[in-house]
Amino acid sequence: MKENYSPTTNEKSIAVLPFVNMSTDPNNEYFSDGITEEIINALTSIQDLKVIARTSSFAFKGKNEDIRVIGNKLGVNLILEGSVRKAKSKVRITSQLINVTDGTHFWSENFTRELNDIFALQDEISLLIADKIRENVGHLDIQNHLVAPRTTSIESYELNLKGRYHFFKWTLPDIEKAIGYFIKSIEIAPDYEQPYFSIGLCYSLLGSWGHIERSKAFQFAERYFTDGKKLGKHSVNSHFALAAYQFWGAWNYRQAYQHLQEGHALYPQDPDTLDFMAEINRSLGDFKTAIELNQKALDFNPLSVNAHFTRSTLYYFSGDFKAANNFILKGLQLDPHFELFHHLYCLSLIQLKEKDELKAFLEKEEISPLLVRLSNNLYAHFHEQAPSQQSTKSLIEEIESFPSPLLYPWSIYLRLYAGSSETALERLSQKVKANMGQVVNFKTDPFLAPLRDRAEYKALIKESFYENSIADQQVKASRSKKPTVLPPEEVAYFAKALSTRMESDQVFTDPSLTLRSLAEMLDLHPNKLSWLLNAQIGKNFSDYVNSYRLKDFQQNALNPQYQHLSLLGLAYESGFNSKSVFNTFFKKQTGMTPKAWIKAAKKS
Repeated sequence: MKENYSPTTNEKSIAVLPFVNMSTDPNNEYFSDGITEEIINALTSIQDLKVIARTSSFAFKGKNEDIRVIGNKLGVNLILEGSVRKAKSKVRITSQLINVTDGTHFWSENFTRELNDIFALQDEISLLIADKIRENVGHLDIQNHLVAPRTTSIESYELNLKGRYHFFKWTLPDIEKAIGYFIKSIEIAPDYEQPYFSIGLCYSLLGSWGHIERSKAFQFAERYFTDGKKLGKHSVNSHFALAAYQFWGAWNYRQAYQHLQEGHALYPQDPDTLDFMAEINRSLGDFKTAIELNQKALDFNPLSVNAHFTRSTLYYFSGDFKAANNFILKGLQLDPHFELFHHLYCLSLIQLKEKDELKAFLEKEEISPLLVRLSNNLYAHFHEQAPSQQSTKSLIEEIESFPSPLLYPWSIYLRLYAGSSETALERLSQKVKANMGQVVNFKTDPFLAPLRDRAEYKALIKESFYENSIADQQVKASRSKKPTVLPPEEVAYFAKALSTRMESDQVFTDPSLTLRSLAEMLDLHPNKLSWLLNAQIGKNFSDYVNSYRLKDFQQNALNPQYQHLSLLGLAYESGFNSKSVFNTFFKKQTGMTPKAWIKAAKKS
């Protein structure tokens, strides 16, 4: 099994870094974050383009790291960065694309629009970005539109963005604040479906972990899910929210998995969907499938704390505690305060009898005093160095009196290894029948191994998993279209027409030439021209056009008629519109700088 994960770099891959909030009001941070997220979502709809998920891209928010370092960490070839300035009814967005390998800024653009055109602006930006990616890295089939309007109310849309901004902070107060924004969004635009499912997801999470009374939470969640489904619109977010409700609330793994499959078909790159599928397979004991799904999730979201936590649990519940610890430590590098890792690491070290390492970990300042007492008590019981029964009893009473349960069923573990297997089994049965999130993995929990031969335990397994098998459910293939191709006779015709445009008409001297404008000259769809260039001629658009520009530059540079022009001036005359692009391409093709090449050419 792979103990560490490093993302693989795909040439057709991009990370969209969080757009900087340049507004005078710092509270507009939610808007710049929302724009970034919308562009990420738009680009992920392009088949064969790997797009890094929001979580990993946002790990670099506010940091001034070298682009090459970021590209290496995320496993991408391209980086998009930009800024947003929002003022009253107008928004100004700047963006630029950077090649990670050589640091070339090969495209930049400024957009100023009225806010009532926000979806059109997002679509325009996303299409331009997609075009520039295709022009520089290879063929992609790009849809006519990447962003569709979801509501006519900009106010409702902004409230939804504010809700998502707080939701992604993953704290109880922020999730409660997010619900308030989502409710306001619905009040303004009742036909906007996304807030309904977001509220349902919030209540599902709050209820499954006992932050509010369980039955009340899921009653609220179901109400909003029902209202959202009435609108007849489905997105990956809606399917994920419904899956969370079915899994955490109803323990209906089969129904949850079906929702995730439908979300995956809409959005094959969504790492949260892939990771959720891994969680369900983990709970059912299919670790091989779970690891494959989690690996895909990490490829799209390499800096996700949640995905690293899932991976560590896959090894932990399969009994490979050392492999689990490797991923726990990697996850703690990403977020040393992530409490799920704290608990899991202690439990894993107890299983391994790593007393010194456990002691050192429990001394860290971010570890709660309660976890210290729990770990020391369980370690002593598990390795037959039993503490007093009274101290164990007091600890059990303390944690069971909490208004919200701990992340793992410590009270069951303490009962079991303190010698009260009957009460441990009784408590486990109560939690399973109440569908508590604490014990969702009880089937493979290593600390419950002494109970597995008990008839009552086997009955719980049968009751929970007999109707929940997903063995006959396969992850659906994404809804991909047939790739663009041209019949042989059209290949020959358009190849000749293309050559004429370049050699006779010299359209390459136009610095604003794009793949789309060239396709329009040929009366050919841009997807087909992209395929022709990459699959038949063997060059992407930029390399193809720049090769003509380079040849033209070389001829002009040796022509005495143009000696009065600078090298950069000659480059611009040949159609290059960027000094860095010109110099980078020239050296890539010749292995020399322009000056060195001219000097060598004149000598020969």
